[in-house]
Amino acid sequence: MIQIRVIDEERKQDVNLPNEPFRLFGRMIPSYMNEQWSYTTERFPPEEVTEMCFPDCPYDFDAEREHTVFLGAYDAERCIGLAVLRDDMFRYLYLDDLKVNAAYRGQGVGRLLLDGAKQAAQERGCRGVYTIGQDNNLAACLFYLRYGFKIGGFDNRIYRGTSQENKANILFYIDC
Repeated sequence: MIQIRVIDEERKQDVNLPNEPFRLFGRMIPSYMNEQWSYTTERFPPEEVTEMCFPDCPYDFDAEREHTVFLGAYDAERCIGLAVLRDDMFRYLYLDDLKVNAAYRGQGVGRLLLDGAKQAAQERGCRGVYTIGQDNNLAACLFYLRYGFKIGGFDNRIYRGTSQENKANILFYIDC
């Protein structure tokens, strides 16, 4: 049975769970009209489906733990998922990272980590949780929406001048 735990001093090495590849098979296209967000999706043709892996981020548990909550998903004693939540200047806790080992994807581990994220937000007196999904990571965007997040913003300028220039960020919010 998978358990979600706040990562403590004893398990601090688990904050550096390696990233694993995921498929990029489509894009979310949000629109804002009459103060309402909506979206459509675009599936990539088979020849344009790719795989991506984010670079590993070396978290420093000791330096970051005062303003960061590290949640681990554990199968027995093995860390198989991670949520990194950071204090923000607004009344939302920022979900900076969410990852689940490829062998455990589709089994509800991400949902359990988000449940833990909402609980952490409540315990810190936050209104909810927010995160960012790249528009071309359709699986992640749809996952957040299925969980109950709402689109709250769109940034099509963030990647200009970079190797990821064809991407945009979608902001997702959920209240506790």
